[in-house]
Amino acid sequence: MVEASRIFHTTLLPTFPHLHNNHKPDSHTFLTNFPRKRHGLLQVLHCSVSTENDTATKTTPTQMTVPWGCDIDSLENASALQRWLSDSGLPPQKMGIEKVDVGERGLVALKNIRKGEKLLFVPPSLVITSDSQWGYPEAGEVLEQYSVPDWPLLAIYLISEASLQKSSRWSNYISVLPRQPYSLLYWTRAELDRYLEASQIRERAIERITNVIGTYNDLRLRIFSKYPDIFPEEVFNLETFKWSFGILFSRLVRLPSMGGRVALIPWADMLNHSCEVETFLDYDKSTKGIVFTTDRQYQPGEQVFISYGRKSNGELLLSYGFVPREGTNPSDSVELSLSLKKSDKCFKEKLEALRKHGLSTSQCFPIQITGWPLELMAYAYLVVSPPSMRGKFEEMAAAASNKTNVKKDMKYLEIEEQALQFVLDSCESSISKYSKFLQASGSMDLDITSPKQLNRKMFLKQLAVDLCTSERRILFRAQYILRRRLRDMRSGELKALRIFDSFRNIFK
Repeated sequence: MVEASRIFHTTLLPTFPHLHNNHKPDSHTFLTNFPRKRHGLLQVLHCSVSTENDTATKTTPTQMTVPWGCDIDSLENASALQRWLSDSGLPPQKMGIEKVDVGERGLVALKNIRKGEKLLFVPPSLVITSDSQWGYPEAGEVLEQYSVPDWPLLAIYLISEASLQKSSRWSNYISVLPRQPYSLLYWTRAELDRYLEASQIRERAIERITNVIGTYNDLRLRIFSKYPDIFPEEVFNLETFKWSFGILFSRLVRLPSMGGRVALIPWADMLNHSCEVETFLDYDKSTKGIVFTTDRQYQPGEQVFISYGRKSNGELLLSYGFVPREGTNPSDSVELSLSLKKSDKCFKEKLEALRKHGLSTSQCFPIQITGWPLELMAYAYLVVSPPSMRGKFEEMAAAASNKTNVKKDMKYLEIEEQALQFVLDSCESSISKYSKFLQASGSMDLDITSPKQLNRKMFLKQLAVDLCTSERRILFRAQYILRRRLRDMRSGELKALRIFDSFRNIFK
């Protein structure tokens, strides 16, 4: 699995230039150019995952497990992929696919690998991008007419190629993809509410699911319904979209040397993530292939890692479905929610200032083990500021936003104690939620009816416990720092007051 691009939210269907205005292609012209029937499609291709509580478009009643991909720990199809890639132009490698402790499958060193050595060299012909040739060209031509952005385009491409099975040139690659990606897209709303109630990642997951559903519904309304022979609902439906987007989130790579182009890279996406490495995939102009440069040496038999990016444990769970061991991720953070109360005497004025800079009455800020951003304190200053500081509301809101050049490291000494106490109260409220979940997690009623369900429920529960433990750890550290600052501040004030009283007694 490799890094999913963070440009997802800006390239989803809601930004389609031709799908939200009246300049749409003539459907009659399309239908006269394309065949009326599509051959090679499976009759029923629905995922078996639950979408309870989702306000999504309902799929047809007949459902079965998507027959694409394999179990995540299968090595047979992985070996077939390796042979196919070699036959298709992948040069000899110093790594091989093996079963590993971290990630179940991964690339393991077959020979000594030096630090600073370039590995992989996957040629562009074996990379899936928005320019890849379609096994069913008519579908690609329709989507090109509608200027579909890369993310949804690649999602449709993946579904289309998977449905062609052996007739697709990518069949060996698709056969190694997981039938059910570990992404939070596959958690039901009930599971998100139950296991991630304390974490802000729950809101991120709901937002992501909503975006995927919205993308599918828009595509269905504006394209699929107009060309049902090209995009039959039995193949292109919400459940298959969850599958394809789950694959994209966990495997899509953004290549800096190619202008940020996103791509699926067979073989390379067998590399697992380590928080201890910083190397990443990119296009190498000299070798004309996708490579990465090792930042450490590897002995034969050692698993080779890359970085999926500087992501928190919550972000790694959101896209990739795993949580690093507690304390091993230097980029880990937890989002702390701060809120402006409607009972505030200056609520309307503060709200206006916040909205002007793209903020709301409830805002989340990342806290790391080393501290928190200056924007958080600026927001806290605004929340606790009295009516006498009306003239500073605009300045505070601007500083709380990361979309401005206004100096953010400002301090308002007259309200600093109140601001720190406000952040501490928010922090302790959040800690309470985490502690409540972790205390109850040992006695949860898993409501299982089969061993398979037990494995899934226990797996999700363990992920949630690992995430909440790591996030609470960061909050405990923030709590300690805040309490110490307030203690020092208040003891300093008390000392100053005593000195003042002493001087006053002298001059009586």
